[in-house]
Amino acid sequence: MRDKRLTIGIVIPVYNEESHLADCLRSVMAQELPFTEVIVVDNNSTDNSVAIARSFSGVKVIPEVKQGVVHARSTGFDATTGEIIARIDADTRLPADWSKTLVSLFTKTDIDAVSGRIEYYDMAAPRLVNGVDLFFRRYFAAVLGRQVGLQASNMAMRRETWLEVRSQTCQLRNLHEDFDLAIHASQAGRRVVFDERLVARVGYRQAESSFVSFCRYAFVCPFTYREHRLKGHWYMYPVVGLAIASFGILKLLHKGCDDTGRFSWRHLLMSQSQRRVNPATFVE
Repeated sequence: MRDKRLTIGIVIPVYNEESHLADCLRSVMAQELPFTEVIVVDNNSTDNSVAIARSFSGVKVIPEVKQGVVHARSTGFDATTGEIIARIDADTRLPADWSKTLVSLFTKTDIDAVSGRIEYYDMAAPRLVNGVDLFFRRYFAAVLGRQVGLQASNMAMRRETWLEVRSQTCQLRNLHEDFDLAIHASQAGRRVVFDERLVARVGYRQAESSFVSFCRYAFVCPFTYREHRLKGHWYMYPVVGLAIASFGILKLLHKGCDDTGRFSWRHLLMSQSQRRVNPATFVE
């Protein structure tokens, strides 16, 4: 068993996230077990994201001028000193015991990297949507085994693992950088797992994409595995097809979700879309 007093640095890459970042950071700062350090990596934001981040005491803001979440992630991971590097997105909202769960997972098991369950806070019929999402995450964990991917909005890895694979990770368009990171960690003999005890709430911002953009985004999942010549991509195509077929329903549930989490036709008609930058394609 490892030392329970593990230090955890958390990294949040940010590009124009003023509408989400404050809620994210409030959940980060409200942890029952405080993080050793909180790092926001500004990837050339043109809105008030940096000012919001700096308004929180204890948050360190560092710049990354090379555009792309993969570059912002790497800069943040390099800057951390924690034994565990946690990573979330700017629209993630953490339960108060999230960091305690991480410590428990990394001290009581021999894992090197972990992702967990996702719950959407901006989707109507949340029990149905979250249940379906969990079903497929369990499916991928079962069929992919040691090659299971990481989910950027809810993940962590040992610093020693990052230092071992950092020079091997890819910096290409049309690859999910979190999947790529998991693949290289697994190929280095590190243990990457899905553990549903680690829960984070996120926004379903893919619903703000156009249908064509959503299709491109969905196919990045199997393309990432195919690029690494892993057979796991074959398991993903049926799920990608189902996600694409369900896009209209998912978009409806997202746009019609009111502040109570219920579907509202009034909210649907009044809601306005916000363009979402695809992190897998927006890379220098």
